[in-house]
Amino acid sequence: MRKWMPLLAVCLGTFMLLIDVTIVSVALPQMTDSLDASFSALQWVVDIYVLVLAALLMSIGSLSDLVGARRVYLIGLAVFAAASLACGLADGSALLIAARGVQGLGAAAMFATNAALLAGNYQGKDRGIAFGLWGAVNGAAAAAGPILGGLLTEHASWRWIFFVNLPVAAVALVIGRRHLKGEPSGATRRIDLPGTIGFTLAATLLIFALIHAGEDGWGSSTTLALFAGSAVALIAFLLVERGKRDPMLDLGLLGSPSFGGLMAGAVVFSAAAFANLVFVSVWAQSLLGLSPVEAGLILMPLSGMSFVAAGLAGRFLSSVAPQWPIGIGLLLIGAGTLLEMRLTATSGWTALLPGMLLSGVGVGIASPILASAALAAAPASRAGMASGAANTFRQLGFAVGIPVVGAILSGVVGRKAADSGVFPDSDAAAELATGGQSARLIAELPAGARETGERVIEQAYAAGLDRAFLVSGLAAVLAGVLVLLLVRRSPEQPDPAESGPGTAARPATESPAPAV
Repeated sequence: MRKWMPLLAVCLGTFMLLIDVTIVSVALPQMTDSLDASFSALQWVVDIYVLVLAALLMSIGSLSDLVGARRVYLIGLAVFAAASLACGLADGSALLIAARGVQGLGAAAMFATNAALLAGNYQGKDRGIAFGLWGAVNGAAAAAGPILGGLLTEHASWRWIFFVNLPVAAVALVIGRRHLKGEPSGATRRIDLPGTIGFTLAATLLIFALIHAGEDGWGSSTTLALFAGSAVALIAFLLVERGKRDPMLDLGLLGSPSFGGLMAGAVVFSAAAFANLVFVSVWAQSLLGLSPVEAGLILMPLSGMSFVAAGLAGRFLSSVAPQWPIGIGLLLIGAGTLLEMRLTATSGWTALLPGMLLSGVGVGIASPILASAALAAAPASRAGMASGAANTFRQLGFAVGIPVVGAILSGVVGRKAADSGVFPDSDAAAELATGGQSARLIAELPAGARETGERVIEQAYAAGLDRAFLVSGLAAVLAGVLVLLLVRRSPEQPDPAESGPGTAARPATESPAPAV
């Protein structure tokens, strides 16, 4: 039993950090009521965590090579626990968003070191068992997040979705200090601070622009300025990385059609499969009147089917060229999302069931292959970088997908509210409705207009979700076609470490880390 203590310490941290990606979605309506938060704050509560996690994964991985994976992991655990306490005690949306960002920092420190710690603490057959159980914990966290969030929110308070991390983190810290090994690797690669800043700034400004587009429109001067700022930061990032000896991301990898196609597929995979679910949960609670637990349960068909499909995919598709399971998986996600376009004002959650089941199959087929395919598409000296890039782009897809869906939904609800003539301020109506405060919005109408207003909001929200499903579904289909056309099995990759600068390698022990 003692030999499995390092695995337990790693799995406890992994479970916490991944469950906090999805656990918040079910509690959002209660958070907005409790903190009187705006729709943009609602999006940032989810987005800032994933954004910081994605932006810092590769850089913190480099840091762990220099100072030791064990030290970085334990510090990450402590930071995550302290931030969780701050989230639970937050008395305003600004403090909650800031604490969620710090949570993302701790999560990145844990996630970036998971694979290296398992590889350093286990050998031979035990290593295979450890990675298998760790992968199962990844899948369980994705499935358990909405349910656990619903239970805690309904029977305690939304604050307990953060407080529950404290005892788990304490146990993981005690076990980790006693049993984990993870010394510095001896790597000489430096941390790419300019690259990290440029990448983070580009992604943050992009998400700001998308959220602002949902509030003030795509053509507003502020929205356009934010998009321009993101583009400038991205160009600066590319210029910085281009000639760097130790880049955060070797741009030569993106020049490979297979690797570039995989990264595009990874972004769309997370955006199309998961970003919609945040607003489906809001719709289920604010308009269908479901409890937080029931709202969590309606997301289970997708995660349950993906779990089953992933098990079958691992058994039967391991020898198949990667473009087929990833491409077909994205096509199934697209088809399932398009199948969800059947909502009306009177629809129940079962209208989404066939599409969720089909999307779940696509997620299960594509997800296990994405990380290993990224490794295969990169030279051996770039194995750790390829793995980190795959996880980064998947998380970034989720972070970008939420404001895109939010902007689409808010735009449709705002137009429907304006056309109805029932609401004096259609923009305010759109913000309240999409933020899960439909009951408050209806209550503010004159008594004679409430029934009509309720019907308008039900129709508008259903139409907005339909439009979001359309965009997400088409994006997944196009990404699936792109992967089928570009990605190829590549048994022998040229190794740039033998021929040029920018070649520092991550440790060969760093295995792909699954991401929600």
